[in-house]
Amino acid sequence: MTNNKEKQLREKFANETAPVRRKDINAAGAELGMSEYEVWKVVKTLLSAGKRGYFYFNAPPTEVSAPAEKLSAAKKFKLATSVASVVDDEIYIPKADPTYVKWGEYKTVLSVIESGHFFPLYISGMSGNGKTFMVEQATAKAKREYIRVQISPETDEDDLIGGFRLIDGETIFQKGPVIKAMERGAILLIDEIDRATNKIMCLQGVLEGNPVLLKKTGEVINPAPGFNVIATANTKGRGSDDGRYSAASIIDDAFLERFVASIDQAYAPSNVEKTILTKHAAKYDVDDSEFIEKLVSWSTVIRKTFEDDAIDEVVSTRRLCHIVKTHSVFNDRAKSIELCINRFDNETKTAFLDLYTKIDESAEPIATEEANTDTPLSEQEVAPF
Repeated sequence: MTNNKEKQLREKFANETAPVRRKDINAAGAELGMSEYEVWKVVKTLLSAGKRGYFYFNAPPTEVSAPAEKLSAAKKFKLATSVASVVDDEIYIPKADPTYVKWGEYKTVLSVIESGHFFPLYISGMSGNGKTFMVEQATAKAKREYIRVQISPETDEDDLIGGFRLIDGETIFQKGPVIKAMERGAILLIDEIDRATNKIMCLQGVLEGNPVLLKKTGEVINPAPGFNVIATANTKGRGSDDGRYSAASIIDDAFLERFVASIDQAYAPSNVEKTILTKHAAKYDVDDSEFIEKLVSWSTVIRKTFEDDAIDEVVSTRRLCHIVKTHSVFNDRAKSIELCINRFDNETKTAFLDLYTKIDESAEPIATEEANTDTPLSEQEVAPF
């Protein structure tokens, strides 16, 4: 009796070439008086359509009474041709930025990208010294496709490789950025890789240039020619001894060994930094070359003092660019600096401002004392904005 009902259920969908929802299969089985378990025995013999809850009925029927066939790895891979997935338009060829200045290891990175070889590269250096920008602009110069992945302690295998997502009311397997880059032969930039936990170990095979098996679908992804991985980090994967990068983790040495080469990038020398700021100033119509000269001298002294362990903070190239941009709004040197270093503690902020006023005598000193919160606002002295 049960086998007859199962036969009727199969016949009901025998002419369906499109995948059928499990919900519809259950409803048809209920009409035939079948239990959920009896329906499930039929469903488990069907070919998955790649979408969760969808199945094909045009696969060769399997006797329900017989044990389900244990598929070999080869058969599983053949089934992968029917797996549906979604790919976003996250891969693109970066545009060349006219403000970019080629310096440091730019030529090294460009050579790696233009070679077309699989050559995993690890780039470390302090925050704001142009690591990510360098990779992006080298990729733009080479006219290669590029995808950037921003790493955080929460990043997991689903974020990188892919996982099931609810899209337009349907649960669909969506390939992650790593797989998209592999399929397109693109440059994959893993930004701030030292923020990752041990979940990043899922990329160990990728860093060896090996195919990747999507465990959730059975599909095997082979890296297309030209695919490469470049990682940036503030540390060398050994954590942050001084606590500056508190989110930096210690990366497994076996994982780091997969990178063919490593680059440690320092801040740009003063002549290069002057060119960077000059181009940035032109972008925001800032006509104050003297201010740029003073900023470079100021940052040079700060960095030298930092290297001597006399202070705990440093001013990055990115921070200097922020100051130039802020100057385009307020046209006030000291105020622009103050607004851009407010994130530092009061002691550091005061020291940095005092140093600048010694370098630039035209800058008016700015009081950094906090307003007295016990005094009514109407009685406080409020500096004009």
